[in-house]
Amino acid sequence: MKRFVFFLMMIGCCIPMTAQHTLSLQQLKDSALQHNIAIRSAKHSIAAAEEQRKEAFTRYFANVSGTGAWFNANKSMAKMDMNPAEMIPEDMLPMLAQSLPAEMLASLNSPMSMTMMKNGTIAGISAIQPIYAGGQIVNGNKLAKVGEEVSHLQLQLSENEVEKTTEQYYWQYVTLQEKMKTIAAVDTLLSGIHKDVTVAVKAGVAMQNDLLQVQLRQNDIESQKVKLRNGISLMKLLISQYCGLEDTLFTIPLTDDFSTQPLQLALTEADKENALTRLTEYQLLSKQVEAAHLQKKMAVGENLPSVAVGAGYNYHNLMENDRAFAMVFATVSIPISDWWGGSHAVKRKKIEHQKAIDEQEDKSEMLKIRMQKAWNDVSESQLQLSIAERSIKQAEENLRLNRNQYKAGVSRMTDLLEAQLLYQQALDRRTDAYADYRNRLLDYRQAMGE
Repeated sequence: MKRFVFFLMMIGCCIPMTAQHTLSLQQLKDSALQHNIAIRSAKHSIAAAEEQRKEAFTRYFANVSGTGAWFNANKSMAKMDMNPAEMIPEDMLPMLAQSLPAEMLASLNSPMSMTMMKNGTIAGISAIQPIYAGGQIVNGNKLAKVGEEVSHLQLQLSENEVEKTTEQYYWQYVTLQEKMKTIAAVDTLLSGIHKDVTVAVKAGVAMQNDLLQVQLRQNDIESQKVKLRNGISLMKLLISQYCGLEDTLFTIPLTDDFSTQPLQLALTEADKENALTRLTEYQLLSKQVEAAHLQKKMAVGENLPSVAVGAGYNYHNLMENDRAFAMVFATVSIPISDWWGGSHAVKRKKIEHQKAIDEQEDKSEMLKIRMQKAWNDVSESQLQLSIAERSIKQAEENLRLNRNQYKAGVSRMTDLLEAQLLYQQALDRRTDAYADYRNRLLDYRQAMGE
C-alpha cells in the first residue's frame, strides 16, 4: 500500500500543473507594451529613422567611386589618312633625294592610313568632396534628425494608446467580475427569500404565486450568470491577445476601494498653457513646423551654386600602350534654367511652412479644449460615483423595509422583488461608475501630459 501511494505521488509530481496566476493592471500594461503590434511597428519606425539619420550624415564626406571599361570594336574608332610627301617642306626635297634610296623616295608619294582605338581598357578611381551645396547637406541632416525625433514621439503616442486600451479592457473585466459578485450576493438573498416564502406557503400565510415570482427571479439570475460567465471568458481572451499573454490562466484582483482622487477646483488657462508643451501631440506639431521650415531651406539650396573639389587616378591603353596618370580638379555647378521652376518650388515650401504654423495654432486650441473636457468628465464621473454610493445605502434600506413588511404581511411580493432589483441595479451602477471614473482619470492624465 505504501508503495502504491508513493507511486501516485511520483505521477502527480510529473504531471504539469496549470495553476492560475494573478495579474495587476501595471503588469498587464507592461506586457502589452512589450508585445503589442503597434508598439513593435513604432519601434521599427525608430530603427528606420536612425538609419536614415546615419545615411544623411555620410553626405558630409567625400564621394569615392571607381569606373572600369573594356571594349573591342569591329573597326577602329579613329582613322587618319596622310601623304608623307605633303608633310615635307619643298626645300628639304633635294637633300632627301641625295640621301635616301630611290625606292624610299617613291614611297613618300604613297598615301598612308593610320587607325587607333579598335580595342582597349579604361579604369579610374576618383574622390569628390563637396565644399558648398547650398546648405542642402546641413539641412538634410537636420531634417533626418527631426524625423528620428518624430518617430520617438509617435512611439509615445502608441504607448499612450496601448495604456488606454489596456486599462479599458482591465476595467471591463473587473466590472464583469464585480457584477458576478453582485449576482452571487443577490442569489444568496433570493435563496433566503425563497426559504422564507416556502415556509410561509406551507403555513398557509402566503400564496403559491409569491413562491413562483421568487423562482422566476432566481431563473433570471441564473440567466444573468451565464451571460456574465461568457462575457468574462471572452474578455480574458481579448486581454490575453492584446497583452501578448500565453494563455487565459490568469485572474485579476477585484477592488473594495471605490475612493476617488481629489481634483483641483478649476482648470485655469495657465494650467493648460503649462501642460500644452508636455503633450506629445503638441511636440509633434512643433516638429512638423520645424520640418516644413527645413524643407523650405532645402528648396532654396537646390537653386544655389554648388562647389566641390576632387582627385582621381586613371589608366588606359587606348594608344596601344599603357598610360596612367593622377589629377586634381574643382567643379562649380550653377543651376541657371532651374531658377524659374525653382522659384515656384520655394514659394510652395513657404506656403507649406505657413500651413504647418496655422495647423499648430489651431490644434493647440483643440488640445486645450480636450484638457477642459477631460477635467469635466472626471468631475462628472466623481459625482456619478458619489450618487451611486448614496443609492446603494438607500436601496439597502428600501430592501430591508420591504422584507420586514412582507414578513409582517403588509407588503406584496412584487414590492419585495422590486426592492431587490433596485438594490442589484444600485450595486451595478456603482461598479460601472467606478470603472468609468478610472477610465476618465486616465484620459485626464494623458490630456495633461502626465
